[in-house]
Amino acid sequence: MAKIMIPTPLRKFTGNQPVLESSSETVDLAIRQLIQTHPALQRHLLDGNDQIRSFVRIFVGDTDYQELQGPATPVHQDTVISIVPAIAGGSPSDPQNQPV
Repeated sequence: MAKIMIPTPLRKFTGNQPVLESSSETVDLAIRQLIQTHPALQRHLLDGNDQIRSFVRIFVGDTDYQELQGPATPVHQDTVISIVPAIAGGSPSDPQNQPV
């Protein structure tokens, strides 16, 4: 199964689990499976259009998934997906666009 690395600021929403597994076929499906299992992550990972927030980076191995096939990037059994949220920033006019 693929591994999803959970950054320290988001672990409080996954029962303090640093790594979760996914059997999904794409990065998008893996993130959605993660959110389905841990719903509190949704507001931290997805924007109002149900897309990955602009300040959240998703890496497949050492490569930003946007440099690959974006959300359609394939996931294999040995894939490591890392979620890297910004710690500060966001738009002060949009309280939903604030990082963790």
